[in-house]
Amino acid sequence: MSAEKNAVTIDDLAAEFGFSIGGVADISEIRKGFRLDPDLVARFDRAISLGKRLLDPVIEDIKDRPTLLYFHHYRQLNFFLDRGAFLLSSSIQDQGFNALPIPASQIIDWDKQTSHVSHKMVGQMAGLGWIGRNNLLVNPEFGSRFRLVTILTDMPLDTNEMLDRDCGKCKACLATCPAHAIKERKEDFDHWACYDKLKEFRRQGIVGQHICGVCVKSCNGPK
Repeated sequence: MSAEKNAVTIDDLAAEFGFSIGGVADISEIRKGFRLDPDLVARFDRAISLGKRLLDPVIEDIKDRPTLLYFHHYRQLNFFLDRGAFLLSSSIQDQGFNALPIPASQIIDWDKQTSHVSHKMVGQMAGLGWIGRNNLLVNPEFGSRFRLVTILTDMPLDTNEMLDRDCGKCKACLATCPAHAIKERKEDFDHWACYDKLKEFRRQGIVGQHICGVCVKSCNGPK
């Protein structure tokens, strides 16, 4: 099939598996920066970015720190994303192509806060949103209330265009950030302040993972 028809097939499967949003990025220029075996990653020139919307009532329960409800939701959503990416990757392989699903939440270097692939970078390149002041991907419909997973593939696929947008005048996340890590300019986001607050939440026994969710709650779509 053509790259266009392949993309339609992938969109249909993603919808069937329950994903909320999806897009395709050309990663030929950035794949060398992935934390994967160079010989392996050289086989892939496309990345499928898939997202699932968070449940609003769970997010609305968050005040100034993560909750046990959010922690459970976060883990269940990661399971959903990984399962869906596996199923879609298996379908791609059945069609004679290669596919490598990248775990939705697997930090391989905590000091540098990096994973195998930056899901939000791929999502941005796939046209799913832009990097906001909160250092998260912001979608025009869902804000930051969604999570992402990535599939690398050599399947010929039409790619999506990046969105030429930003947060504009919306600064809802600045006042709510418990770490005061979010600034006026997205380039000034304080990664270490954010990470220190995540470690604090975990030390306090609030949740068993480095998560927060406060800025996710405040980012409910462009104002």
